[in-house]
Amino acid sequence: MSDGFDRAPEQTRPPRAPPSSQDNSPQQNSESTMAKPQVVAAPVLMSKLSVNAPEFYPSSYSSNYTESYEDGCEDYPTLSEYVQDFLNHLTEQPGSFETEIEQFAETLNGWVTTDDALQELVELIYQQATSIPNFSYMGARLCNYLSHHLTISPQSGNFRQLLLQRCRTEYEVKDQAAKGDEVTRKRFHAFVLFLGELYLNLEIKGTNGQVTRADILQVGLRELLNALFSNPMDDNLICAVKLLKLTGSVLEDAWKEKGKIDMEEIIQRIENVVLDANCSRDVKQMLLKLVELRSSNWGRVHATSTYREATPENDPNYFMNEPTFYTSDGVPFTAADPDYQEKYQELLEREDFFPDYEENGTDLSGGGDPYLDDIDDEMDPEIEEAYEKFCLESERKRKQ
Repeated sequence: MSDGFDRAPEQTRPPRAPPSSQDNSPQQNSESTMAKPQVVAAPVLMSKLSVNAPEFYPSSYSSNYTESYEDGCEDYPTLSEYVQDFLNHLTEQPGSFETEIEQFAETLNGWVTTDDALQELVELIYQQATSIPNFSYMGARLCNYLSHHLTISPQSGNFRQLLLQRCRTEYEVKDQAAKGDEVTRKRFHAFVLFLGELYLNLEIKGTNGQVTRADILQVGLRELLNALFSNPMDDNLICAVKLLKLTGSVLEDAWKEKGKIDMEEIIQRIENVVLDANCSRDVKQMLLKLVELRSSNWGRVHATSTYREATPENDPNYFMNEPTFYTSDGVPFTAADPDYQEKYQELLEREDFFPDYEENGTDLSGGGDPYLDDIDDEMDPEIEEAYEKFCLESERKRKQ
């Protein structure tokens, strides 16, 4: 056996002879058995893994930032690279804001010591907040924190003042941007939504310690809405809807405190757009839903309703979302009707209730319904126009 293994290095994959029915000697079987280890024999590879190896990071993870963050900004040649790396890291991991923002601000206080450096910092954050859709909220929070924790305050203005100046530059071209090409409008919409987030998150501390919002942003948002509704293209109107969903309740409260009726004027503007503008049907539905949202106090519930369970007696909207059924005579009824149980039981006992259809809508008859097949999902233009007028008229009557 030892001779067989000694010869193995001299052989390089010896050809394997086909089995022969005439030669079944034990000696041949023994040699064949000894030849098998030649195939699996291989040099043992030593692992290069080590417990002292550097920590692994996925390719999408900003490991450079993590390593450099522990040592401050020493590994970054410029302020721009350090700030941009932190912004990218915050975009990928927004949950790290609370734990890392303090160290970031301390590092900036040691680096941002000139007017130019502060201006560069403002521009980097502004570009990130208006070019990355999901960063507008985080960018506004970052701006609020830095406005209270950056120590530099040059003659050209502190961080908050320079930020508002940068926003004003974009604000001054709002009318041209709202009617510009698609790329220009898209950039303008990003600015509008970022300004909305700034209005909600940028806190200004008064001399008595009270915290208020920037009135200049409130005025700016009103004018931006005017620019969007004055150019009622679909994407402009969609941007206006997003802005009002984001800030509508806060804006209306602030205007009411000052005795203004700006929100009433905006709602009237929306109703005029729905009736007159050549926007798509989907956008008109979005605008009508926004009017409905505002009529429900922006979806806010009164504090008193949280102390008791909603019932038909104490909640006028208790049956609002209940389905409507019809009797055999075509009379509609809902759960709010006194004889609901009797009518609903009669409905269930009707023999022709959903004939030839399962619960999931599968046709059991084997063929389609020629009448149902001819039904068009699109609403008739006249019916659609009448429905929109009905919604607007209902809203006007509710106000009166």
